[in-house]
Amino acid sequence: MPTNLHEEETIKQLANFWANNLPFNNLIGLKVSKFDSKTSEIRFLWQDKLMGNPLQKTLHGGVTASALDFAGGVVVAANMIEQLEHKTTEAIQKSLSCLGTIDLRTDYLRPGRGEEFIATAHIIRSGNKVAVARMELHNEKGDHIAFGTGTYLVG
Repeated sequence: MPTNLHEEETIKQLANFWANNLPFNNLIGLKVSKFDSKTSEIRFLWQDKLMGNPLQKTLHGGVTASALDFAGGVVVAANMIEQLEHKTTEAIQKSLSCLGTIDLRTDYLRPGRGEEFIATAHIIRSGNKVAVARMELHNEKGDHIAFGTGTYLVG
């Protein structure tokens, strides 16, 4: 990684890192499809191993919450990087090493049915110590499955 990164290159490297180095997200199949300092989008495909109710063939609630949490974490991470005065590799790594979920609220609106699921997030508040994101999960038809609010430690 170069010492002084351009924002676009940083975003590509982070997306690559998240795609290849997070075993739990890989198990579920979560992929970052878009993100910047204001919004993020995570996608994943239906797999039988993600089933929470075999009679209804719906997503497990933990998968829903995990996708929402990841979408919130991604947008918060990008927002943290944007706020850095010096975007060096060291500064980015140090900043992101502080990132963690403090609180996650998930509201389930309807059973998680579909072939593809899209979790989106946007920043509600970004401070020096805490950031808050609002997340939503839809299926490929646009059915609103769940929404959430995540509070993240950022400093």
